[in-house]
Amino acid sequence: MSDNQNLLAEQRRALILDEVRRRGGVRVNELTRKLNVSDMTVRRDLDALARLGVVEKVHGGAVPVVEASTHEPGFEAKSALELTAKEDIARAAAALVQPGSAIALSGGTTTFALAHHLVDVPELTVVTNSTRVADVFHTAQQTAGAGGRRPGSPVVVLTGGVRTPSDSLVGPVADQAIRSLHFDVLFLGVHGISVEAGLSTPNIAEAETNRRFMRSARRVVVVADHTKWGTVGLSSFATLDRIDTLVMDSGLSEEAREKIMEQLPGLVVADRAASGSVPGSG
Repeated sequence: MSDNQNLLAEQRRALILDEVRRRGGVRVNELTRKLNVSDMTVRRDLDALARLGVVEKVHGGAVPVVEASTHEPGFEAKSALELTAKEDIARAAAALVQPGSAIALSGGTTTFALAHHLVDVPELTVVTNSTRVADVFHTAQQTAGAGGRRPGSPVVVLTGGVRTPSDSLVGPVADQAIRSLHFDVLFLGVHGISVEAGLSTPNIAEAETNRRFMRSARRVVVVADHTKWGTVGLSSFATLDRIDTLVMDSGLSEEAREKIMEQLPGLVVADRAASGSVPGSG
């Protein structure tokens, strides 16, 4: 971690969370030295992370919260984490979208960020099981003026289903709606990703809906920030070789990148300055 008095609160908290997860715990005095900020600033950051449920405060520092494989955080809790990383990923993933294509966006805070970059792509057809993603396009259409739907603006299809804590619609109704459709590209958010467990989620019904999405797509692009690497949810729904392209942020370690490139045809690592890729990332 670099010393920088001017780090934004979001950036500091992301660095602190990475350090807690990597080391299994940190002390306040260690963080004040590494971040070059006051003791009070670090304690406020730890309070904020504890309220989100991602760290547990202990005397003199913090340790990571060990989540059960069935734990499914709500949308609001997840949306407050890794904001910069998700924005970088969204920008890189949006570059993979061609005007006039049919795409699918699964639920999740990273696909939600991606949706904001797609509202002006002409002649898109967007299928989603995320009420949040659908709202992005609906709001964009409303702010376009009172003249009705803009020519060439995306057509959005929202599946039915049972709502999850992350505001995704899953279950038999969603699966049936997706089964009859075909997409050029699926942009898939995930709860966890690892070599051993592949793609996983804490929600069994969501796992089946994600399988259905993948079967209906010509190309599968997974969008996930680096904290999802090594996380395992209750239900695995795909092995890594089912992914065509994985888009992650620059917080991904070199060791993880090497493991991923052994499994996948394409990896895109996004950051503020540029996106790097390996052959096959498209």
